[in-house]
Amino acid sequence: MKVLKNIFVGFLVSFIGSIPLGYLNVIGFEIFSKLGMKNLVYFLLGVIFVEMFVIYFTLMFAKQLVNIKKLMKAIDFFAIIFLLIIAYTFYSSSNSDANQQGVLEKYISYPTFLIGVFLSGLNFLQIPFWTGWNLYLINGKYISIEHNLKFYYIAGTLIGTFGGMLGLVLILNTLAQNTSSFSKYIIPVAIPLFFVVLAIIQVVKVYRKYYQTKNIA
Repeated sequence: MKVLKNIFVGFLVSFIGSIPLGYLNVIGFEIFSKLGMKNLVYFLLGVIFVEMFVIYFTLMFAKQLVNIKKLMKAIDFFAIIFLLIIAYTFYSSSNSDANQQGVLEKYISYPTFLIGVFLSGLNFLQIPFWTGWNLYLINGKYISIEHNLKFYYIAGTLIGTFGGMLGLVLILNTLAQNTSSFSKYIIPVAIPLFFVVLAIIQVVKVYRKYYQTKNIA
């Protein structure tokens, strides 16, 4: 029973967490639309390969990581810069000339598995994400991590991430094929704007977390 519970909880958390439109999902969509399903699968395998180590590490050291305040603060500030860079990258690539390289073309000479590993390795936001979730699930006794049970939980999370990202990529592809305005407005306008909004939200979070309490005091 604990095995099935660990797999289900891991799958549910990871599936829901992978659905929000992020840069990995957008890159996955470009890979699928230009290189096909096989390369998309390799890309997703590269993404979850890195995530596997992140989840295991944060699962084992969640309580210690939360206490390293400088690390958590550095990740929070880096997230703002990273989101703005992603927004500019998609905006500039969508408005570049045909002779210039787009987002995907910069990595196209590498195996898609390695692209997934590299880009997932840049996703430092998954450290506080999984640290928080793992602490919540452990303290609430929603999962059991003694002996080999933790590996079933990790397996569930990886399946959830793979399924969530694959599903979103296929939905984006359907929208692209059936909506003429997708390539005209979504990629060059909506997606960069989305990441700018995320950056603004992150700025607000950083201010409230590190500065608002000091001002009140």
